[in-house]
Amino acid sequence: MNFGKAVVKLRHVILVVAFVLLIPSMFGMMKTKINYDMLSYLPSDMETMKGQDLMMDEFHKGGFSIIVLENMKTDAVTKLKNEIEKVDHVDSVVNLQSVVNPSVPISMYPKVVQDNINNKDATMLVAFFDTSTSEEATLNAVAKIRTLANKNTYIAGMTSFVLDLKNIMETEAVKYVAIAVVMQLIAMMLLLDSYVAPFLFLLSIGMAILYNMGSNIIFGEISYISKAIAAVLQLGVTTDYSIFLWHSYMEKLDDGMEPKPAMAEAINATLVSVTGSSITTVAGFLALCFMTYAMGKDLGLVMAKGVVFGVVCSVTVLPVLILTFTKVLRKTRHKTLIPNTDRIAKKLTQKYAIYIVIFLILLVPAIYGYNHSNTSYDLTKMVIGNEADIDESIVPFYTANNKLSKDFGINTSYIILADAKMSAKDGRAMSEEIENVKGVKSVLGEDRLLGSAIPRNMLPSELSTSLRSDKHQMILVNSKYRVSTDEVNKQVDTVNNIVHKYDKNGSVIGEAPATKDLIKLTSTDFQVVNWISIGLVFVIIFFVLRSISFPFILILVIELAIYINMGICGFTGVELPFIVPVCVTTIQLGSTVDYAILMSTRYKTERMGGLGKHEAVDAAVQASIPSILVSALGFFAATFSVSVYSNIYVISLMCSLLARGAIISMIVVIFLLPSMLMAFDHIICKTTRGMKGLNNGKA
Repeated sequence: MNFGKAVVKLRHVILVVAFVLLIPSMFGMMKTKINYDMLSYLPSDMETMKGQDLMMDEFHKGGFSIIVLENMKTDAVTKLKNEIEKVDHVDSVVNLQSVVNPSVPISMYPKVVQDNINNKDATMLVAFFDTSTSEEATLNAVAKIRTLANKNTYIAGMTSFVLDLKNIMETEAVKYVAIAVVMQLIAMMLLLDSYVAPFLFLLSIGMAILYNMGSNIIFGEISYISKAIAAVLQLGVTTDYSIFLWHSYMEKLDDGMEPKPAMAEAINATLVSVTGSSITTVAGFLALCFMTYAMGKDLGLVMAKGVVFGVVCSVTVLPVLILTFTKVLRKTRHKTLIPNTDRIAKKLTQKYAIYIVIFLILLVPAIYGYNHSNTSYDLTKMVIGNEADIDESIVPFYTANNKLSKDFGINTSYIILADAKMSAKDGRAMSEEIENVKGVKSVLGEDRLLGSAIPRNMLPSELSTSLRSDKHQMILVNSKYRVSTDEVNKQVDTVNNIVHKYDKNGSVIGEAPATKDLIKLTSTDFQVVNWISIGLVFVIIFFVLRSISFPFILILVIELAIYINMGICGFTGVELPFIVPVCVTTIQLGSTVDYAILMSTRYKTERMGGLGKHEAVDAAVQASIPSILVSALGFFAATFSVSVYSNIYVISLMCSLLARGAIISMIVVIFLLPSMLMAFDHIICKTTRGMKGLNNGKA
């Protein structure tokens, strides 16, 4: 018994099993942790990551937040400090006012202590947590501190940023899918020949999405970007498979076949059609797994798995649903809005040289724009985007960071872990040297807080234990520069050199040093992933079409579409979060090369059937345009709607670029690929299995 017949025969069992599997899928989805910390995906063997582990092991400290208190009296500051210390997972709270010993004149303390004491408008507290920056316990601690604070209290730092990001995601994530579903539904109802079929498509795809998201529990956790866009992308990418089945089934019914045998044949035909299509898409996603930066693997595996679930549901669950509602489907068919494509096809083949010239002209600015796009590694900007458009009510961390900058001149803070046995003299010398580095606002360490006139034993034991372990001492560096800027990266290098001069094994850790590592790491990663994705797709096209020339032609066409899409960013000055270019290029390649494969496969079939190149290309264009339009416009509807709604810049921008990329790929495939097939027909026939000898002069 072939696969199609087996599905038809076991349709009731399949439907029951499909709905039963939704239960563990829902459970798995709820139990899968979401990681909001982009820096946690750095390799564990990097110095910054090792330093963070060391700080946790020795100091029992993971994340920290700087708290700015404005217009608050000393006794109120002390009261709030005591309340914060009682919050679960707050390890300690450092208040520079507590450094002062009443028996020692303030004039004897270093300038950093004096400035804080004499600042009548604001006070700074540093709260250390015994859990890592983005752990649930740390986020809960910051949320609790916010409830203790009044309107003049501002909590800055990475954990506060992650908490706001999490709150936005929990509010919006489900809405992304809902919006994408509605827009995809409208697009399919207009572009397909049925009002009811799109509902069945979305039910089947929705089940595949739940299976995919539920099975993510095998990874333990996924990134917030994967959570936000995986379902939307799965919806946009795998809708094609449902459309393939629908068209095949209805054609057979129109030819007079009975529903069950018609569906059995349609399933087998669809399985063959979607195999090559889905493999290229899966390959595009799996290419992300070759990134050293582990978020690529996270998104790649989640999306590749989603495509597989989409294929499985399209040839098992969907056929059963369609068979169940065949009578209703027949009664609700209507004329599609897609126009007749005969005239378009003839114009494309008659003037093919013009289209090649047009796209060659476009190639130059596309490459220029692609190579001059602006990439950002500022994690804050990944959420807020354009600062002029910020709604501060939903991102209080942004207000807090601005207060920290305004009141104390601090835009980022990072930590030095140095040898605890370093002499007080060397400790002061190192701290003073670091404080003289351009852009360093202040250095807060045991020796720097006391200065040369006051011995270490004068420091309160509470503060001393916060900053020192048996093996290491912790020094906080406050910088005027923002994370990811060239200035702070140079500063971190200089501070590193100074630290190693006094302690060869010392390390500099925190958001700024980790972001600097991220910049260095991903610049190589992106090149590797791009070439691997192209290589994988090349090999797949080679085997699917059994041709040497087709892979070059098809990849050239889609790469041009990618360069145009990304090149527009170079001309418009859009700042691209670092993860966006590599994700968009690989996803656009993997998902839209299907358009080119569809047209090329039909051209090859017609050419091998005896048609000349003009007739073969005409037939391929006529047959392919409707499917390409439905696929591209459906993908556009799903992703563009999310880009408009999302308040998270990286999600909005990524969906916007994917939506635009789908349309550009559609246009390039429809207008350029037929021209390429016409121009290189002679070479294609010579380099494609089964086509040798076909170049007989037919035009």
